[in-house]
Amino acid sequence: MFNLEVKTATGYEQDAVIDALKLAFGADPATRWVWPDPREYILHFSKFARAFGGKAFVNNTAHYVGNYSGVALWLPPNTEPDVDTLLSLLRNTTTEEVQNTVPGVFEKMGSFHPNEPHWYLPLLGVDPLYHGKGLGSILMNYSTKIFDNLNTLAYLESSNPRNIPFYKRHGFELLGTIEVNKFPPLFPMLRKPQSLS
Repeated sequence: MFNLEVKTATGYEQDAVIDALKLAFGADPATRWVWPDPREYILHFSKFARAFGGKAFVNNTAHYVGNYSGVALWLPPNTEPDVDTLLSLLRNTTTEEVQNTVPGVFEKMGSFHPNEPHWYLPLLGVDPLYHGKGLGSILMNYSTKIFDNLNTLAYLESSNPRNIPFYKRHGFELLGTIEVNKFPPLFPMLRKPQSLS
């Protein structure tokens, strides 16, 4: 196997982390609705991931295990995705239907974000070759311990309903469902700080 210690990605590791996410999100319902063509997905996913979660690299909150087999990009409180870059990318690389739908999705996502300071998880993924090995849990346990120590909320939107039980096991509660036109449903989830025993 490989080293399961959680490491923080440095600037020069950014490409490796993004490539791992590209593998992990290859069958993601929301991402592939935006870019159903495989070539378009491969061409544009990296820019999407950098705009959505890239601020984790400058905040030292991009983490990985193994040989980048599992990765997580967390945004600290008061740090937002680069929505302008996201919208520009979508405008230049997607269909009119996508362009007309996604701003409404972003608006609904924003309405579920807590008003209090919170950590936000734009992207967490595991290389499909290593599914079922516990890498996602290792990454999640690493971060949730920090949030509990800081007594801080954590928030995410699951883009795949199959991942909801995983997040629930790590203390997240389902807040509702985000549905806009034909965009695959997103599932906003909130984790309150838990007492350390």
